[in-house]
Amino acid sequence: MVLALWLLLPAWAIPTQGQELFRGSPDLAITQVESIYVKGLNYLAKSQTEEGWWSDGPYGRQTGVVGLAIVSILAHGDDPNTGPYHENIHRGIDFILQRMLQDNGYIGRSMYNHGFATLALAEAYGAVDRSDLGPALEKAVRLILNVQQRNPKGAWRYSPESKDADTTVTGAQLVALFAARNAGLAVPEEAFDKGIEFLLSCQTEKGGFGYTSAKSPNAPRTAIGCLILALAKKKQSPQFKSAFAYLQIAPQQRNYLNYFRYYASQTFFHASESSWQRWNASNIRELKETQNEDGSWTGQFGNTFATSACLLSLALNYRFLPIYER
Repeated sequence: MVLALWLLLPAWAIPTQGQELFRGSPDLAITQVESIYVKGLNYLAKSQTEEGWWSDGPYGRQTGVVGLAIVSILAHGDDPNTGPYHENIHRGIDFILQRMLQDNGYIGRSMYNHGFATLALAEAYGAVDRSDLGPALEKAVRLILNVQQRNPKGAWRYSPESKDADTTVTGAQLVALFAARNAGLAVPEEAFDKGIEFLLSCQTEKGGFGYTSAKSPNAPRTAIGCLILALAKKKQSPQFKSAFAYLQIAPQQRNYLNYFRYYASQTFFHASESSWQRWNASNIRELKETQNEDGSWTGQFGNTFATSACLLSLALNYRFLPIYER
């Protein structure tokens, strides 16, 4: 009887870790995050084309940017099949799938695009009612794994044929693989181990992460390294601790601010409740002050990317997506 009553409860009434929303500062989060987020979503909804891409210059046509926009819409928790943004989600997925090469599953014109597009497929799989998502996700993941096997460094760079690797492209592929594993796909543990091994080869003595080696660390790359270690359940490792210590004092780079926000918000969320609350409060204030009247944010990679990244930096307040759970 208890089980029967539990199953009859509406979904919103069942407490889950993934839906423990607005912890820490509920008034601030409810009144500001929701307002900011919905304005951003409305901008994305209105500026998307019928073909599924976004009309803010060359970046809005890239599958990775379309993928991040889809993830930012999914992260709000509206029903992706009947909710207010379901058409935007389906159009974006259509655009990504139409650009997937059928012979090998490659999406877009760079592994950056492929990684973020695969992340979108993984987060949509199981939530969006489409029979083509599962096969496409499997094919996209297989491409990532095959590229890694051929790469001498056991990681990834710009093209599937690259023989070297860097931390930014590698981070995008590993996040996609974690999301795919969360979705139920069998991803070999060796793939994570080899990717993390490369990332750690780029970590400096002071904890920061370089680009292709342990030189010239910066905040965005260190946030990537931190997040991957957190997703790999290595938050107690000395590598994570030194990286997070470096991240908190690393100078900001204005050119990559929104890219940094996307990764850093997740890192602070995983690091500790207190660090997340400080980061989140500051991030909310900054995004409220810099949001344009139409709901977008401005950035060097176009307003669609900037808006999606900013929204995803706020999405930890909702925690609907599997990749955003601790």
